[in-house]
Amino acid sequence: MSYPCIVHDFPLPDREYYAAAPAQWDVPTVSRPRRPAPSRVRRKPRRSSLPFLLLLGLALFAGGFLLGRARAAGAASAALPSGAGAASAALPSGAGAGDSLPVRVLDGQGTVSSGGESKPSASGDSWNLILVNREHPLPEDFQIPALTRLRNNHAIDKRAYPALQRMMDDCRAAGLEPLICSSYRTWAKQEELFENKVQSCLSQAGSREEAENQAALWVSRPGTSEHQAGLAVDIVDQSYQLLDEGQEETAVQQWLMEHCAKYGFILRYPTEKSALTGVGYEPWHYRYVGEEAAQEIMGQGICLEEYLGNG
Repeated sequence: MSYPCIVHDFPLPDREYYAAAPAQWDVPTVSRPRRPAPSRVRRKPRRSSLPFLLLLGLALFAGGFLLGRARAAGAASAALPSGAGAASAALPSGAGAGDSLPVRVLDGQGTVSSGGESKPSASGDSWNLILVNREHPLPEDFQIPALTRLRNNHAIDKRAYPALQRMMDDCRAAGLEPLICSSYRTWAKQEELFENKVQSCLSQAGSREEAENQAALWVSRPGTSEHQAGLAVDIVDQSYQLLDEGQEETAVQQWLMEHCAKYGFILRYPTEKSALTGVGYEPWHYRYVGEEAAQEIMGQGICLEEYLGNG
């Protein structure tokens, strides 16, 4: 079944949507104070022995300090019992006592025991890698720090906006016509969309519960949609504004699937990953995760759940 992607088009110069105010992106210039004009008559300064004496005193002080530290360290090393260095030897090569260990997720959802440079957990240690699905819903009081307004009353997380703008501009520069038909959604809007889908499934379902389960394959339950996190956009080809698998064959989708990772976006719901994502194939749904994660996900042909270790 095809679903229309209704877009009311308004003319805008060379842009897919309204750009943010320049003040949000431009770095303010700082006026430098003007240097006073040099005097025409310069007197030869008298040399002073004070700097030399200060340097000599500092050198003597530093030498005495380092010598004292060396003696103290030798005494402490001699006092250590045998085997006291076993804990240090057990650390990974190159790791110091103050280094962070890899992230570990505890039993409680959203709790993390330690930080580090490894991949964030499903709880979303990094704003761009927050996992939103049936097992990891957003709380009703979830807040996005700031949204950037797009055209036609769409919006996206301000932090993902520059990458989205570049991707859309480059797609257009390739002679294509990408069109955003869905973006950030409020909780109320997601409830409305889900209920509409449930009603359309009731005629073929045996119960309300069954209708909701069928609807959830195509429209996420409130709190489980990435659109509510402000990091997802649905993009269609202007010449084919239907949300069905035929969208995959359009020139816009072919370009996006090949290039989206360069801008930090991924095709969020691949056809072969529905069992892991809980969402049917959507060749129009793109999610911002950052360039590093996007290139790994798209390059390996995995989904976000697998990347975060939840597959």
